[in-house]
Amino acid sequence: MLKVNSAKRNLWRFNKKTNAEHLLPWLKSADIFFDQCTQCAECLIVCPTKIIVKGDGGYPKIDFNLGECDFCAKCADICTQPIFLDTTQPAWLKKAQISHACLAYENIYCRSCAESCTAQALTFQLGISALPTINNELCNGCGACVALCPTHAIEIKE
Repeated sequence: MLKVNSAKRNLWRFNKKTNAEHLLPWLKSADIFFDQCTQCAECLIVCPTKIIVKGDGGYPKIDFNLGECDFCAKCADICTQPIFLDTTQPAWLKKAQISHACLAYENIYCRSCAESCTAQALTFQLGISALPTINNELCNGCGACVALCPTHAIEIKE
């Protein structure tokens, strides 16, 4: 009798939950997005920073390793599906999060993230070693800090 390992089989299936992490700004919800997105790729074409890429299942997603979101709203404007909120609202609740892979935790001077942050949400507290802090009131989750981090210690998450 052949036993099927369903955990391995599920690796090849598209999973909405795991693919919802880097969706586009201003989406009503991940469920509405996955149900109504036609995968036309118009949002990829109009994105001026070219950070919208085709993700798993052909759905568009943001790749912050390519750059930052400037919240121009062109992706929402070009879309013919009713999947976006009003773009005068905040784009999302996502913020930068820094892991202990940050060079500052090894007493190595870097600060590339703070230098890239136009919102000035990333700062380094002075002390024996300057560790990064994120002001969540100022962070808009644009991702400008992600691509520049040499240790990939920064993620944009809710």
